[in-house]
Amino acid sequence: MKILSMTATFGKLEHQTLTLKPGLNIIQAPNEWGKSTWCAFLVSMLYGIDTGTRTTKSSLADKERYAPWSGSPMSGRMEIQWNGKNITIERHTKGRLIFGDFRAYETDSGLDIPELTASNCGQMLLGVERSVFLRAGFLRLTDLPVTQDDALRRRLNNLVTTGDESGTGDKLAQKLKDLKNKCRFNRTGLLPQAEAEQELLQRKLNQLQDLNSQQENCLARQEQLADMIRQLENHKAALEYEAAREDTQRVEQAIQSKKEAETAYQAQLALCQGLPSPEETTQALQLGKALQQQVQQLQTEQQSLPTAPQPPQAPEVFQSHTPEEAIAKAQADFAAVQNSKNRKKSARLWKVCGSLFCVLSGGSAAAAALLSLPVPLLLVALGLLLAGIGLASWSFIREKRIDSDLNRLLSQYGNLDPNTWLSLAASFASSQAAYDQAEATYRARMTRLTEKEAELASQIEAYTKGKPLQEVLDFWQQAGNAQEALDATRRNLSLAENHAKTLQAMVKTVPQPEEPDTLNAPWDDTVSLLSRVTEELQQNRQRLGQLQGQAEGLGQEADIRKALKAVTHRIEKLEDTYQALELALRALSSASNELQRRFAPRISKRAQELFCKLTEGRYPRISLGEDLSLSAAAEQEDVLHSIQWCSEGTADQLYLALRLAVAEELTSEAPLILDDALVRFDDTRLSQALQILKEEAETKQVLLFTCQSREKSLV
Repeated sequence: MKILSMTATFGKLEHQTLTLKPGLNIIQAPNEWGKSTWCAFLVSMLYGIDTGTRTTKSSLADKERYAPWSGSPMSGRMEIQWNGKNITIERHTKGRLIFGDFRAYETDSGLDIPELTASNCGQMLLGVERSVFLRAGFLRLTDLPVTQDDALRRRLNNLVTTGDESGTGDKLAQKLKDLKNKCRFNRTGLLPQAEAEQELLQRKLNQLQDLNSQQENCLARQEQLADMIRQLENHKAALEYEAAREDTQRVEQAIQSKKEAETAYQAQLALCQGLPSPEETTQALQLGKALQQQVQQLQTEQQSLPTAPQPPQAPEVFQSHTPEEAIAKAQADFAAVQNSKNRKKSARLWKVCGSLFCVLSGGSAAAAALLSLPVPLLLVALGLLLAGIGLASWSFIREKRIDSDLNRLLSQYGNLDPNTWLSLAASFASSQAAYDQAEATYRARMTRLTEKEAELASQIEAYTKGKPLQEVLDFWQQAGNAQEALDATRRNLSLAENHAKTLQAMVKTVPQPEEPDTLNAPWDDTVSLLSRVTEELQQNRQRLGQLQGQAEGLGQEADIRKALKAVTHRIEKLEDTYQALELALRALSSASNELQRRFAPRISKRAQELFCKLTEGRYPRISLGEDLSLSAAAEQEDVLHSIQWCSEGTADQLYLALRLAVAEELTSEAPLILDDALVRFDDTRLSQALQILKEEAETKQVLLFTCQSREKSLV
């Protein structure tokens, strides 16, 4: 297959076209021009886009990475040559299905090519699956090392070991594996289905046996409950019969009680003949009790009356004096005492003056006698002496008389301090006034009680007509008691009649129970137990119906056992088949492993030739492991070293040699695509690589995308 042109609306490409030619195509362009996008577009046009891939934190899904930047739907067209025809392939976005609309047709005639579909286009045109093409014919700098997947391993193994890519051995192994998986694959397959069917049948059989056992238990319990209900109903009938007998006895007792109440009523009615009416009796009894209560209240008041107040004891000095007179006398006597004290002071003064005059007059007379003064002078001196003696005597007598008056007044007041006389008179006046008021109050209460007693006596006289009050009260009380007794007997008679009538209405005829009663539970317990047993019986019948329905739904036991036997036989046959398939797969796997040991030499030989040419003979020996791991040995080295010991450029060249060898074997019809795969080659080895690519371009189309100008200059 050769690509003539590609037109893409894909990622940053918007209706852009890339034209190619047979042989070697070197597409030189700067970074971010879209080289990797064209490579991804080519693969997507051939194999479609996996819309199930989801974006992760570390990578974007292709459907999002290559969504057109313009927002247009993703679309593309490829012009190719295949089997001598010019063919056009178109893919468009259909609804939400990216590249979901596919068409392949002959470019000149426009006739559709039905064998090419959206799902098989890449494999039909290139002859390999997508994963094989990406690992063999598509070389990028980031994934030059080739890794295995099941499709690549199968194609390489079949090609190398049998010389045939048809994969007959793998197909046989796959068929055996499919048959084995058909028998059992994890929890799916014929064996698990048969085992599940066996388990289901066994479970149904167990359920049916359990349901039959439960039905037997339900039937046995149903008989027990029916017998209990019969006994309880018989006991209930016996209790009702006994209760009816007791009701009859109570009716007879009620009729007897009614007769006794009638007799008592008639007797009491006879006793009440001739008595005043109940209203008159009630009024008279109330009035008598009121009068009796008033008498008791009056007696209580009389008993609680205090004794008559006593007049206050008057001081002796105020005997026969009114309070006003006592106060006036105390004031007058106090004034007299003050006056006497003043006169006593004056008399003492005159007595002192008289004594001094006597002394002076006596001295003068003595001096006149001694000096022999004339007689007239002596007589004058003696006269003055006598006058002084007289004045002193008069003053003394006057003082004595004043003291006598004071003592007389003081003796009247019991020698009390004159300053207390007025308060003594005032206290006497206050005591006398309090006595007068208490006396007036006492006399007023006595007068009121006397009047009340007279009025009450008049009312009692009118009530009793001269009879004792208690006697009259006893008469009316007896009349009232008789009338109350008559009312009581009347009420008792009415109650007895109503009671007898009610009981007679309630009494019903109950037949005697048919069976002997062996239970002794009371009525309430019997009714409650009968209700519970009846309810349990109903639930038991419902449960029995449910069990029968479930058993019928499971089917007949004989049919289940027959089906269980058949499926058990089928499981045994499938187990034998499964064991045989396992033996066959192990034998085939052993044979395939033996053939795979010869897998590496063919690819390894061609890769060694290419690597030796790339390195101009420096590395004549390489080794390829079963997992496609590489080792190499330089000139004059006896030991192979892992590719990790080489420089990055040398490792790229070694992997390029391996990828070219694999591509020659597996993708001989497919274009060889290189995306910046040679950037770490030096000029010498780049020139050798370009020479190898030219040789490859003689048999297939080669597309070399590069961001450098060295490739074109070295071609």
